[in-house]
Amino acid sequence: MLNTAEAARFLRVSQASIRRWFDAGLLPGHRVGRRRERRFTEPDLIAFMSRSTPRPDTPAAASVAGMSVPAPAHLATLYGSDSGGLRLAVPFLAEGVRLHQPCFLVGSGQAVEHYRRDLDLEHGVTVVQFGGGTAAEAIAQWEEMFASARAKGPTVIRVVGEMAEERRMFSSEDEMFQYEQAFDVMCKRYPTVTICQYDVRQFDGVALLQALKAHPDLFDFRSGAFLN
Repeated sequence: MLNTAEAARFLRVSQASIRRWFDAGLLPGHRVGRRRERRFTEPDLIAFMSRSTPRPDTPAAASVAGMSVPAPAHLATLYGSDSGGLRLAVPFLAEGVRLHQPCFLVGSGQAVEHYRRDLDLEHGVTVVQFGGGTAAEAIAQWEEMFASARAKGPTVIRVVGEMAEERRMFSSEDEMFQYEQAFDVMCKRYPTVTICQYDVRQFDGVALLQALKAHPDLFDFRSGAFLN
């Protein structure tokens, strides 16, 4: 078992890269001891080097609004028209389809049809719906899907959620925001970039304030780019 410094020397990269890849779920490893220190095996490091996407010297990232967003990231957009809702989300998912990355769209009905005009939802993007009505069940569903996607090799997992549609999948709006808070913690264990889309025509001011508070990653970027 190699520690972080030894794994960095083995791969000829920085220790920061090793920590980032491990924390994002790209590099297999283990936590050991009371201090939960990272440990790695040579076979896992060799397997990691043999994978082509992403290259070990390339951080996992996705392009959003002309910015490179490193994974993991949990972002929110606010929009006030149908075209505004598609402005960032469609190019974001289309890039993922082109790169053969796992892409998920949470929604139903007319919201999904808006995407269908521009995206291959049968082969390129998986449409997701939650059936249980609780935050815990939705998080468990994502855990299974993310683990399955990550098992296929290092990649960026892309998620777009149409939150007006997601709200209908939960027992209440409060339950939806509990889910948002839980998702913000859970998704950091995976190489995900998630865009949660809030239609300002469907949410009041208090709910939109809660949405912004549930997405602290948003404030690492030019927040104005996410207002459509």
